[in-house]
Amino acid sequence: MSKSKKSFVKPLIIIIVLAGAAFGGWKYYSKKKEAAAAPVYREEQVTRGTLDRTVLATGEVLPQNRLEIKPPIAGRVEQVLVDEGDKVRKGQIIGWMSSTERAALLDSARAKGADELKRWEEMYRPTPILAPIEGTVILRSVEPGQTFTNTEAVVVLSDRLTVKAKVDETDLAQIKIGQRATIVLDAYATEPVEGKVDKLAFEAVTTSNVTTYTTDVVPIKTPDFMRSGMTANVTFFAESRENVILISTEAIRSENGQTFVLLKSLDPKVPPAQRPIKIGLTDGKRTEITEGLKEGETVLISDVSLDSGNKSANPFMPGGGRRPSGSGSGSGNRGR
Repeated sequence: MSKSKKSFVKPLIIIIVLAGAAFGGWKYYSKKKEAAAAPVYREEQVTRGTLDRTVLATGEVLPQNRLEIKPPIAGRVEQVLVDEGDKVRKGQIIGWMSSTERAALLDSARAKGADELKRWEEMYRPTPILAPIEGTVILRSVEPGQTFTNTEAVVVLSDRLTVKAKVDETDLAQIKIGQRATIVLDAYATEPVEGKVDKLAFEAVTTSNVTTYTTDVVPIKTPDFMRSGMTANVTFFAESRENVILISTEAIRSENGQTFVLLKSLDPKVPPAQRPIKIGLTDGKRTEITEGLKEGETVLISDVSLDSGNKSANPFMPGGGRRPSGSGSGSGNRGR
């Protein structure tokens, strides 16, 4: 082969190889793009159950009525008959005290001997300290022999412990007197305490531009481990539906004012069918279906991580649009 032919063939081979590589790359990325654009679904079965719409709030365990027992006069404590945690009844003697004058007389008599001390103790009786209410001793601040003034509390009583929960003003309309609530203490997270709403504040508290209302939640039965000052999380049960049809909220789609779900087609080549539905109550994760689905049916949920091209908005997901009008009677607000 002549040099002129060789110089022509070599560039031609290079061009053919490059063209083949470019074509192969184009086919590869075309198929990859097509596969990425294809929606990917996972299946979920329609179930029946109970749905609760809740409101969440944080709070602190505090005495509902905190009573500081302060003696009317200054003096010295002779005896303390209760300890912290003890239950006392109204009118019970919880200690004995001496006025400043009696304490001085007894000290003087003690220096003269036992007989002189006994004579003055019988003649000048100590003053009892009484519990003015029925409750629990939550603080004992004195010991026998300790002196005090009439401005110091010797014992602090609480009639019962309650949780002062801070409810956001946007959720206040969902809270009612007597409403069921669950208390979970940070220190005992695995031991929830059942309670009920006892009182709603009439005056708001604004902190960092957030307006809240203090709501008293009283335990149905106060556990022994509950202490004043503990941090608590309170779940208020605003509304409940029993024996209703339920699906995951993320399975619900909305387009052009219509709410629907996707059902799997028998033919794999046929895209999923749309089924119009009506929705009711939601807790954010699950939603009640009032019309359009039966228990045991299977719906499709778009895998958002793989199906980025999905244009059907979920009305309950962030950025997914709003609840279509006329699609159900229940509220879609989720408890905080």
